[in-house]
Amino acid sequence: MLKLGLIAGGGGLPVEIAEHCQRSGRPLFVVRLKGFAGDALAPYAGAEVGIAELGKCIKVLKRAGCQAICLAGNVARPDFTSLVPDLRGLTLLPKVIATARKGDDALLRLLVTEFEKEGFAVEGAHDVMDDLTLGAGPLGRHTPGEETLGDALKALDVARAIGRLDVGQAAVVSRGLVLAVEAQEGTDAMLSRVAELPAHLRGKPGAGLGVLAKAPKPIQETRVDLPTIGLATIHGVARAGLAGIVGEAGRLLVLDREETIALADELGVFILGVERPAE
Repeated sequence: MLKLGLIAGGGGLPVEIAEHCQRSGRPLFVVRLKGFAGDALAPYAGAEVGIAELGKCIKVLKRAGCQAICLAGNVARPDFTSLVPDLRGLTLLPKVIATARKGDDALLRLLVTEFEKEGFAVEGAHDVMDDLTLGAGPLGRHTPGEETLGDALKALDVARAIGRLDVGQAAVVSRGLVLAVEAQEGTDAMLSRVAELPAHLRGKPGAGLGVLAKAPKPIQETRVDLPTIGLATIHGVARAGLAGIVGEAGRLLVLDREETIALADELGVFILGVERPAE
């Protein structure tokens, strides 16, 4: 079992991975990204590293004996002019800035390549925890009706289409109408926008219309950036008056799985996994 270096941003995913490693007995070292990683990771063996301190990050991982890494958690795109890089980060910075102009996915692929050059195996969160992803079929006790299933499939098509343009990962469709697509604001903010739309377009809590779809971009580095849903997503969908959520089986992470399913059941929200179409 390879010792895992968890490079942790914000949110609940890094905590779930750390707890899983602790339960399963997998050796773990946590690199807490300064300004992003939460206090819940403080008890684990590790170090705090600035987002531009690539050299320090690699050094502490090697010193700890890590053979594999997992990048997980939320990290906002930085203001590159305000970064304080170490020597390795400074050397890479011009390439980082140039690559960032091509989109977040290109930037993530660059970072993955740098870690692979140093001999680390790169694992996705779903590789570390094989029960994180959405399976095919409904998750929970609610299922979509025929019209809502049509919305779900169209919403997935829209999510895939904006993904091909490197715009975002999510879309909302109700009664065949595209109500919203995700860009840099993220899913939660997009759902807040949907909640402000007229109720006849989107339904209301307890009598939802429309579906949120999330799908990875075709060019996405899925080892570090699969789409996720969790408790906040369920609350956002319910407040927006939507009926449910759809994603590609095996390519959508479900955080706080038991609690998320229970909340969706309580609020009448379906969660559906569909097989990825053949390419």
